[in-house]
Amino acid sequence: MSASRVGYDVDGAVATITLRRPEVANALDSATIDELDGVLDRADADDAVRVLVLAAEGEHFCSGHDLKELMDGTEPWAAMRATPEGKLRHEQVMYFDRCVRLRDFRKPTIAAVQGACSAAGLMLACMCDLIVAADDARFSNPVLRMSGAGVELLVEPWEMGPRKAKEFLLCARTLTADEAERSGLVNRVVPRAELAAAARAMADEVALVPPVTAQAVKGSINAMVDRMGQRDSWRHHFMVHQFVSNTETALGLMRERKAGGMDHVKREQAGEAGPE
Repeated sequence: MSASRVGYDVDGAVATITLRRPEVANALDSATIDELDGVLDRADADDAVRVLVLAAEGEHFCSGHDLKELMDGTEPWAAMRATPEGKLRHEQVMYFDRCVRLRDFRKPTIAAVQGACSAAGLMLACMCDLIVAADDARFSNPVLRMSGAGVELLVEPWEMGPRKAKEFLLCARTLTADEAERSGLVNRVVPRAELAAAARAMADEVALVPPVTAQAVKGSINAMVDRMGQRDSWRHHFMVHQFVSNTETALGLMRERKAGGMDHVKREQAGEAGPE
């Protein structure tokens, strides 16, 4: 059995979920996503837990999907992903449904972000209700230049508005923590050394709200953006993502990436971002 990829600790009313794959910039493989879903079950069942903090070990919060797993065929879903229908099912369950579950989680959630927060890592952070960023955090989604239509959920227009989102995606911008705060992407920026303490302090503030009240207000705000079309727009983009990912342009670039070998993939994953 491999070592745990996701840590789970409870201290008072606050549960901290920690991504534990710093050697690959906390890239999200299938096992990590499964473990993350499992600790959400634990947090949901524990009435003493009022707030969740999503953190990550190491230099980076999350560099995106684990490209090595997707490319070398070692993931549990590899056989299913061999067909377009299977790929659709895999991404629906593992990426779309799992992310939306975190967004809809009944207890308030806070992401504590440092270093690279890219592509699917940005999607994951944006599923949380609040984001605290270290001053060394940088936010990016350069997937369009790699022929992908962003990632499975297009979060950027909802986080920073349509015009800024277009610039961010089409020009492959990388936002500093301060720029992300000004755009409305994050709530607060703190020195790197104070990130954990700042996230915990925010969680303690949120925990003062009675659980039934916090759940009701979070649900009302989520219902508001749903009525503005967020959930429907995500469903639309998910199908667009599937179409673009299966064009000859995208498939050809994936073949080139595979031909380049795993060293190329590792450099992408440990750097600014990967293709998903």
